[in-house]
Amino acid sequence: MMEVNTGDASGRLADELVRFSRLGVRAKSMLHVRDFGAEFSALMLLFPLRHLGPLRITDLAEAKGADPSTVSRQAAQLVKAGLARREADPSDGRASRLAVTPEGLEACRQLHEARNALIGQALTGWPAERVRTFTELFHEFNSSVEALVRSDPAVPARENA
Repeated sequence: MMEVNTGDASGRLADELVRFSRLGVRAKSMLHVRDFGAEFSALMLLFPLRHLGPLRITDLAEAKGADPSTVSRQAAQLVKAGLARREADPSDGRASRLAVTPEGLEACRQLHEARNALIGQALTGWPAERVRTFTELFHEFNSSVEALVRSDPAVPARENA
């Protein structure tokens, strides 16, 4: 059996990840969901809010690995579109948290279904076992990258989330 040069394999993987990122940007337009009144990046904040519950902007920014000022601007879009609401933080009455509205939950559902349908189309013709293997390997890769990022003291804490 021939040994794989990990340097060459890592380089090929890096090229494929860049290719995947470019395709992802183009694939967003293929999701065919209605206009929810907010930018796509703002809509992506709905998912951690749905899973983690109401969050302060700083906590949401940390969860997304984004700058709080960017998340604040995106949160304002969600509130204006009726997809999220601000509510008092029970632990600190001076602070507020962002919570998903029923309309925001419906947007999450539609985005989730559209994303899964698009990925399903891309995997048409793949044997089920190959999809399972790819999913497991991709999960393992993401976990390795996440552990590396979290262990790097040069990476600001909010980007480690």
